[in-house]
Amino acid sequence: MIDTEQKLKLIMNSALEAAMPKDKFKFLPPKPKGKLIVLGAGKAAASMAAEFEKVYNHSLEGIVITRYGHYTKTKVIKVLEASHPKPDQAGLEATKILFDLAKNAKKDDHIVFLISGGASSLLTLPLDGVSFEEKQRINTELLISGAAIDKMNIVRRSLSQIKGGRLAQAIYPAQMTTYMISDIPGDDPAYIGSGPTIQAIGRNEDAISILDDYKIRISKQVEKVILSNTLPKLKIFPQHMLATPMMALKSAAKMAEKQGYIPIILSDYLEGEAYIEGKKMAELAISIKKNKKYNNINLEKPILLLSGGETTVTVKGKGKGGRNSEFILSMAIALNSIKGIDALAIDTDGIDGIEDNAGAYISSKTLQKARFNNLDPIDYLSNNNSYSFFKIIKDLIYTSPTLTNVNDFRAVLIQP
Repeated sequence: MIDTEQKLKLIMNSALEAAMPKDKFKFLPPKPKGKLIVLGAGKAAASMAAEFEKVYNHSLEGIVITRYGHYTKTKVIKVLEASHPKPDQAGLEATKILFDLAKNAKKDDHIVFLISGGASSLLTLPLDGVSFEEKQRINTELLISGAAIDKMNIVRRSLSQIKGGRLAQAIYPAQMTTYMISDIPGDDPAYIGSGPTIQAIGRNEDAISILDDYKIRISKQVEKVILSNTLPKLKIFPQHMLATPMMALKSAAKMAEKQGYIPIILSDYLEGEAYIEGKKMAELAISIKKNKKYNNINLEKPILLLSGGETTVTVKGKGKGGRNSEFILSMAIALNSIKGIDALAIDTDGIDGIEDNAGAYISSKTLQKARFNNLDPIDYLSNNNSYSFFKIIKDLIYTSPTLTNVNDFRAVLIQP
């Protein structure tokens, strides 16, 4: 007999499995007259490359860039590793290699581009007039600003030679097919990895407005470069979505039914400040528990609330922790040890923020454990120190790098 925590982690693992690239390449490009060149970037880029090699029965070559620790062995495609979420020199050099391969593609060649979440940091090639150090600084300030991922990617593409469809522009006149694993609320291809091969829309001024909104300073020189970096007009190439947050949630829902739960998918694009959204989720769970129903669904059997998307953290403290552990700590505080409500929240890439955990788990015993260890959960939350909190009470969730990424996964169980 497995306990509640084990059941929730079984459901979580079902979501992770659905986000993997295995058996997802249903539509393959024909053998070209020239070369088939595989390029790619993201946390899932290496696992996508390995899977593509298995299903494509002709010769190929290429490189992909993934995060340190997300390496997967491949036969032919070279896997390069770089830093995420803060770009580093290795990422810059790897991107130059990838961009040169793209620019040198011939008319009879076919480029297969593999992209997943994380590509925005891993594909780093700033425009002339923007130093690499300046781009690193802007990226770092965006990460702690609380900006949503789509806004961050608008800024990132405005500073780039490769994002916002500019890689596709470099590849032309070669043919191209893009395969994607989405980590974006709403699954808009133009925002997955800042859309290197996708037609983007928007004004140059959009990035300036976002930087102003979040009080991120730039020089007049950088502003001038951004305003001149117009988005290209692209020929439409085939695009295929391999995995999305909703696919993961639906798989989790099926597993939840097998555990005797009533699954309810709230949203695959929940956004907002993590600690605020955690409090809201607790309030919803308490309401269901109190009223014995959710909308027209009675709490006759345990109800499992499932959600995806990506919350944000405006970093003000000096602690350790990602958005999922912050979300779930805020939720634990708001639940105030009410019995019959358990929850977990993870980042599906297996790394919550920059720590070694995927997320954390809470139950009615969470605050009791805190008191036993003389911890003030509110102090840990206000200092953005959720990782340390859950590490002390031994409720961090570890998955190791999953080699995929469909962003956050949250499961909240309310029992009668």
